[in-house]
Amino acid sequence: MDIRRIDAAEITAAVKSLFMDMNYNIGSDILKALESAKDNETSETGRSVLSQLIENHKIASSEEVPICQDTGMAVLFVEYGDHVVIENGSFEDAVREGVRHAYIDGYLRKSVVTDPVFDRVNTKDNTPAVIYTEIVKGDKIKILAGCKGFGSENMSAIKMLTPSAGIEGVKKFIMDTVLYAGPNPCPPIVVGIGIGGTFEKAAMLAKKATLRPIDTHNPDERYAALEDELLEAINRTGFGPAGLGGSTTAIGVNIETFPTHIAGMPVAVNICCHAARHKETEI
Repeated sequence: MDIRRIDAAEITAAVKSLFMDMNYNIGSDILKALESAKDNETSETGRSVLSQLIENHKIASSEEVPICQDTGMAVLFVEYGDHVVIENGSFEDAVREGVRHAYIDGYLRKSVVTDPVFDRVNTKDNTPAVIYTEIVKGDKIKILAGCKGFGSENMSAIKMLTPSAGIEGVKKFIMDTVLYAGPNPCPPIVVGIGIGGTFEKAAMLAKKATLRPIDTHNPDERYAALEDELLEAINRTGFGPAGLGGSTTAIGVNIETFPTHIAGMPVAVNICCHAARHKETEI
């Protein structure tokens, strides 16, 4: 396979388009789930909230304004072909420029600060982005991107369970995390769950799980059944839309897994608000 050369400007343009698009246009899987939830919601208040969310998304799309005032922190999962060479710049710089142009030109709120503890000064362009890169075979670059608001991000958690905890321990930790979150992450929520790997791998899996369409299931039927079981259990908590009560606390539960050490069973829960903004492209 011949080496393929891609100009950095092409990466920048693609990333800019992704982040503007996802902030203005909710995914079809999410919109369909919200409409279905509205039809089945047992609470009159809950139905009203869901109707307002749907109307909000339609206005955002038609007027090209952000779905939510918290336009999140940029996160990208990249599959980088081993026969690709970036010209006229580096890949990371090209991505940063794309995010910068999206948030400035798209009038999206800039929420990133330079230092997490001492010098919390706004970078004024929502950079840097968080980039996870996997080298794969081929001459293409695939980007799965999301912008994560922190009202829901702050409700996420990770726990290093041991194998003796078993499936019941996994379920208990997930449900405890959701119960502790309560109305804070702007329900109805999407719950991303990462199981396995190491401490940081489980967290990455959970984040990536929130970007998976909620009308899909884990390919392993055991985890697919667990997704459905957890979704039903979460909706029985009664928090409901906007935390005002009802039968729709979550619209999706996605689980991703990875092999792990004989002595461990890491579990991470990444909670996402109902917008669950994500888009992908291939260059």
